[in-house]
Parts: sequence; structure tokens; C-alpha cells
Amino acid sequence: MQAANRLQQALKSGQPSFGGWQMLPGANLSRAIARTPGLDFVVVDGEHGNIADADMHDSVAAIAACGLSPVVRVAEGQHWMIKRALDAGAHGIIVPLIQTVEDARNVVKYSKFPPLGNRGLGSPFAAEKFAPGRTGDIQEIGLAQYFKEANDSILVIVQIETASALEQVKEIAAVDGVDVCFVGPVDLGNSIGHPPENVGVYAPELEQAIEKIHRETQAAGKWTGIYTGSGEQAKTFADRRFNLINVVNDVGAIRKTFAEEAAAARK
Repeated sequence: MQAANRLQQALKSGQPSFGGWQMLPGANLSRAIARTPGLDFVVVDGEHGNIADADMHDSVAAIAACGLSPVVRVAEGQHWMIKRALDAGAHGIIVPLIQTVEDARNVVKYSKFPPLGNRGLGSPFAAEKFAPGRTGDIQEIGLAQYFKEANDSILVIVQIETASALEQVKEIAAVDGVDVCFVGPVDLGNSIGHPPENVGVYAPELEQAIEKIHRETQAAGKWTGIYTGSGEQAKTFADRRFNLINVVNDVGAIRKTFAEEAAAARK
């Protein structure tokens, strides 16, 4: 199963992994994003996106079928929300607005099967998203194998985007089962009183906070992720040896392309 998790394999390679962010519903949109060259994962945003439960299930399936890793950002770290994302077959989950070490421990507990956690087994949809092979030549994965291997094959990603989590980032990063500490720069800046002035324009205090998260996460032997709004900004964080980097979201990409083409037409 681990071999089918493209994002996990990309992270283990030591090279930066890049992904797209889906906020609009639709499996066709998921496929269009997932077929973009150069991406390893697509985040289906169940927190701020217009993504309902059924939409999330369809998008996870579409992304996995294209060979990329579907990652679901849940609305918050509730047990049932994490369960729905993982039962859909997500290769990883992102949990926003972590506040404390206990929050991080609960995310791990809700994401892992016993004895590491208390996730329940029963979804008929999850295992197929990890099945190797192409259409017509699929090696099926049964529930028993999924139960045995899922704990090591699913990425647990916690967002560090509050002042409280920033203060405790060393302890949060050290939690067994947390794979990635993911920086949410907008909410982090708001929380510490230094909101971004524009996309990618950060006050020195916010830059210092981001660097602290990166430093403590790496020291714990974990991977660091961050949300960016452009390929240029993503490149700067790749150069800083961040591991998991969002490149652009669908709404932003659509608006940018339409604006550029409309401007070109009016010249």
C-alpha cells in the first residue's frame, strides 16, 4: 500500500513534493487537476472549500485513479470527520487549527486502527484507492490487508496556524504518528497579530514563526509543509527545504487565467 501513496513516496525521496488545492466540487475538476504534470498530490478542501461529503468521496476516487495522492483537509479534528475522509480512501488528512499537543494526539488516535488508535474498519471504498496496477489489471486489496497496512500508509498532517500551536510546535512535532506539520500562513499571521499584507508578503515576525515551525519539525525528524499561492512562491519554500508544498488553488488559477486572457483580448 505504501508504494501506491505517491505523496508518501515523494516525501521519502527527499525531494520537495508539490500539489494542487481543490475548493470547487466535481470529479471532472479533480481529474483535470490530477492530470497536471509535476504534481504529486491534490488536496480536497473540506474546510474552506465548497466540498460536501459526497463530492469529497468522488474527488478522492478521481484523483487516486489518475495516480496522484488524494489528501483531504477536514473541517476540524473531529473523529467522525477524519473517519469519513479516510473511509473515502484519502492517502492523507490535513487537520486545521491545531491548538495543543493533545489535539495532535487525538488526530493520530482517530486516524489509526488499533492498537495505535480507535479508527473503525468497514468502508468498502478505502482499500481500492491504494490498489496498484492499471485499469483492467488491478491487484485488489482486501479489508484484512488494508487494516494491516493502513497505519503505515496514510499521512497524518496537522496544521500549525495558531499562536498556541506555535508555542507548542516542538512537542506537537514530536507526537508519534504525526508525519507532517503544515504551515497555514494566513491564519498563523492573523493569530500572532501579523497577518500577511498580500499573498506571499509576510512580516518579519511571521517569517520568524514559519522558520521556527520548519526548524522544530525537521529536528523531530518529521516533514514540513506549507500553503502557497503561486509556483514562484512554492519554489522559494522548496529552496528552503520545505517538503510538502501547495502550488496553487483551483479558484485562484481559474481567476488568474481568465483575467490574463481577457486582458490579452482587450489589448
